[in-house]
Amino acid sequence: MSTQTELPYGSWPSPITAEALVVGAASPGEVRVDGRDVWWSESRPSEGGREQLVRRGPDGARVDVLPEGVSARTRVHEYGGGAWAVRDGVVVYANWADQRLHRLDPGGADPVPVAPEPSVAHGWRYADAEIVPAGVWGERAWVVAVRESHEPAAVEAHGEAVNELVALPLDGGAADDPAQVRVLVTGPDFVSSPRVAPGGTALAWTQWNHPDMPWDATELVVARVDIVDGAPELTGAEVMAGGPGESVLQPAWAPDGSLWFSSDRRDGWWNLHRVGAGGQVEVVAPVDGEIGGPQWVFGQRQFAFLADGRVACALASDGLYDLALVDPSRPEQPPQAMVTGLTWVDQVAAGPEGGADIVLIGAGPAEEAEPLGISVPDEHGRPVTDESDPVFDRDIDDTETDLGDLGEEREGGGHALLERLRPARAAVVTPDWFSIPEPISFPSADGRTAYGILYRPRNPGVRAPAGTLPPLLVTIHGGPTSMARAMLTLDVQYWTTRGFALVSVNYGGSTGYGRPYRELLNDAWGVVDVEDCDAAARHLAATGVVDPGRLAIRGGSAGGFTTLAALAFGDTFAAGANHFGVADLAALARDTHKFESRYLDGLVGPYPEAADRYKELSPINHTDDLTCPLAVFQGLEDKVVPPAQSEMIVEAVKAKGLPYVYLAFEGEQHGFRRAENIIRTREAELWFFGKVFGFDPADAVEAPPGGGF
Repeated sequence: MSTQTELPYGSWPSPITAEALVVGAASPGEVRVDGRDVWWSESRPSEGGREQLVRRGPDGARVDVLPEGVSARTRVHEYGGGAWAVRDGVVVYANWADQRLHRLDPGGADPVPVAPEPSVAHGWRYADAEIVPAGVWGERAWVVAVRESHEPAAVEAHGEAVNELVALPLDGGAADDPAQVRVLVTGPDFVSSPRVAPGGTALAWTQWNHPDMPWDATELVVARVDIVDGAPELTGAEVMAGGPGESVLQPAWAPDGSLWFSSDRRDGWWNLHRVGAGGQVEVVAPVDGEIGGPQWVFGQRQFAFLADGRVACALASDGLYDLALVDPSRPEQPPQAMVTGLTWVDQVAAGPEGGADIVLIGAGPAEEAEPLGISVPDEHGRPVTDESDPVFDRDIDDTETDLGDLGEEREGGGHALLERLRPARAAVVTPDWFSIPEPISFPSADGRTAYGILYRPRNPGVRAPAGTLPPLLVTIHGGPTSMARAMLTLDVQYWTTRGFALVSVNYGGSTGYGRPYRELLNDAWGVVDVEDCDAAARHLAATGVVDPGRLAIRGGSAGGFTTLAALAFGDTFAAGANHFGVADLAALARDTHKFESRYLDGLVGPYPEAADRYKELSPINHTDDLTCPLAVFQGLEDKVVPPAQSEMIVEAVKAKGLPYVYLAFEGEQHGFRRAENIIRTREAELWFFGKVFGFDPADAVEAPPGGGF
């Protein structure tokens, strides 16, 4: 006899509370290896969302590196990333409070400023730093980095912030004498990924100009480094790859001095390439999959050179990620995927001396994203490291995790042993609570196929009344040039354990499916994405997975725009939740930051030439067509999508007399980082959907501000 309680979908009690989303949470960001140590950054909601740096020694001991209250986070491009670098125990980081570079030496000394103080707050911002030790570029050690100048003189001269590559003495001499800063590259609208060649004789970087984004067209440039009066200067800059219609990412120098990078020049897939003899570019390990992704943030690393000569890489195909190996001596052979149980792989780096072969950020259907160490199989599929080694304490294939049907058709290059580099946070539930992600495809408009990740309701203690179907949340990723990840997040399980089905849609324009799919959104934002989200909901309703009368859509940033557009231009959904999304495209084109200031040229059209198209596609101009309840959530310090966007749509909804919820948070930027705000937002959203779909949440949720219910 079943011991399950019968309750309507949506009202199921769940131990995954809103507080559980943040208690003990520490989202890993970037991983670096320094000698025998592994370093990583992690965002901690319980500490106001600050970015702490953690060092793990060969004995497994972990140490928080930054002083209390200090956050290693940069505002370059507003999305940041690449805020720190480490070498020989010395770490250089961008301090969130003042955006200056600081140096922290081993032994717990106080941080030392490396960059000069700007004339205005946050006037100089730094990212993507690399430390050049003493003896390579003269007697001094240097830091080479991207610098984004918001100094009044620079902005007045160029009409916007100025992005350059600069070198600063590591000893801090430039902190008091700005003349010691050496500008290495200036002129392109954007620069990224400065990488110093072995021996320091050359520097590689990527660059691009308006109106292109880095996933549209970039150039890979190499220049010789000369030392003049004890400081570096560049000469003989040469474009090695890239240009119109080609996206080049992540230049990296191999131990043998060859230059590697990821490019989508081969049939639109981001694949590995290297510069051969005579400057010829050759593809390595061609595959109909992606080794690389859109550069929304600095510091991305999708491949790494291993000690045994092979190359490890994160390979995306069909919405899932593998850890794969490439043999440079056999460039025609595709990457060989390892069996890890992971479905998301990022931040790939060669492992520490005497430790794991690879370190990375990985996640699976029942594993949250975490830093991992991995032993690499040899050519016969055997782990290189002895399986009895206690350091490798977790073989995912031997856990009790139910991986469902994921990976049945995925060929592997051997079973890998995984080591958790930090203890998992305390388990809220056992794996039998987890809804396993199911990659799906479905027909959409104009005969195309769209994709998504489906999560079904799952709660071992509850069953729904016979003959009923669950409500559906269609969740839209940001970007819009990005992708949904098939991996465990408690934020998804918060909904599925309460009786919701959820589908994360990889609509046309998403990455992970090649450039032609990515370009489906060109001149069609607000059209193709809406069509694919509608198609996902209608497909799941038609196939009996969800209740066709209880379909909702939600998304943040660009996903918020798609949410509003779907509600304004269609009748598929009964409700929507807009998290810091765009309501007025023209206002966004006029008032956003430099990195995205021409993004809409490709998605909508040049502004103001295409002003009529902007008006046509902006939900704020079609509020008369809004007929359903709306929840809106906004950070009041958001520079990407300013608060005025949310305020406009809320005023329009209020004027129509539609039920609504509106929460705005002081101190939050683009995306919420503070524990109390994450909790409040999630509870308010649950309350909102309960009112819309006619169920009482099992949680005691305080009614949010709004009206009409």
